[in-house]
Amino acid sequence: MLLRRSTGAACARPARAGAACLLAAALTLSGCFLKPEEEREGEPGIDFPAREGLSIPLDGIEYNVFITRELNTAITPDDAYFDGPPPPPGTAYYGVFIQACNTSDEPHETVRAFKLLDNRQEEFLPKQLPASNSFAYNQRRLDPGQCIPAEGSATELGPTAGAMLLFELPTAATENRPVELEILGGFDVLGGGRETAHVELDL
Repeated sequence: MLLRRSTGAACARPARAGAACLLAAALTLSGCFLKPEEEREGEPGIDFPAREGLSIPLDGIEYNVFITRELNTAITPDDAYFDGPPPPPGTAYYGVFIQACNTSDEPHETVRAFKLLDNRQEEFLPKQLPASNSFAYNQRRLDPGQCIPAEGSATELGPTAGAMLLFELPTAATENRPVELEILGGFDVLGGGRETAHVELDL
């Protein structure tokens, strides 16, 4: 309704009326034909980027990005996530908080590699964090029913509920939305490729 009312007001003005009407009509038509995610063909995260909060199966493990947010490591509680120098000028730290669970009947290795991609296909890799960082995501073998972070751990019970991937991003990257997290699975020997999953981050 708001679009239709603004369209009418713009068309009533003699100056630039034609251009305004054409623009409004284009926006209205494009909105009519956009499909919601649940109506897209294929599997979210595999055939098209999934939203945060959706579980994505990959190599026997289900991955779920709970939240993505900028970190200010100079203040509490963010200083607990990364005990290191502040980001360089023109950049910021972003934590991607993820859960990985083995919901199968067999042990599986979680993935080791992640990267971020902006809409210009610029790639960003997570920072290496020390083993002493209890919030950091660390690749490991999970038995059936096990998760990263471990159930009942301080990380799992914390405000983010996920293990952290820490990225140092330039300001331009956060403006080049959408930004996707690519989860890089193992190589498919028969298919000749690598299994991957994608999540569109809420930046």
